[in-house]
Amino acid sequence: MKVLDLKCSHEHRFEGWFASTEDFESQLSRKLVACPVCAATDVSRMPSAPRLNLSSARGEAAAPAPAQPASNAPQAAAPEAAVLQARALKFMRELIEKTENVGERFAEEARRIHYNEAPARNIRGVTTPEDAHALLEEGIDVMPLPVPDALKEPLQ
Repeated sequence: MKVLDLKCSHEHRFEGWFASTEDFESQLSRKLVACPVCAATDVSRMPSAPRLNLSSARGEAAAPAPAQPASNAPQAAAPEAAVLQARALKFMRELIEKTENVGERFAEEARRIHYNEAPARNIRGVTTPEDAHALLEEGIDVMPLPVPDALKEPLQ
């Protein structure tokens, strides 16, 4: 089993498990590897150090050498990106929990709510850019917000 560090074109970092490097390459070429955050299929492999389990072969565990950070490497960039990514996912989950998905009926339902023809509530859904622009011209506040496919449906 190969565990690979991956990132998508939007800089989301994640881990992928594959039977072999060839299996990873095959799935990647068929666009079967997707980012769990944004569903982008433009994924690349990140450099990672292999973990060698040599202690069983020699009978004793070798002490790992202390890592020396590169002097020109940005130290706080990765943790900040991870924190931002976690916050964005938390926000998206809360948004999904607190809104009703009206799907393709978004523009129609937003108008019904605005004109008091339907009960006021928070909704989300899908609409065309033209319909979104028309809603804004009518004074109906809308905001495009891409929801990652991984959050749209329960995983189990």
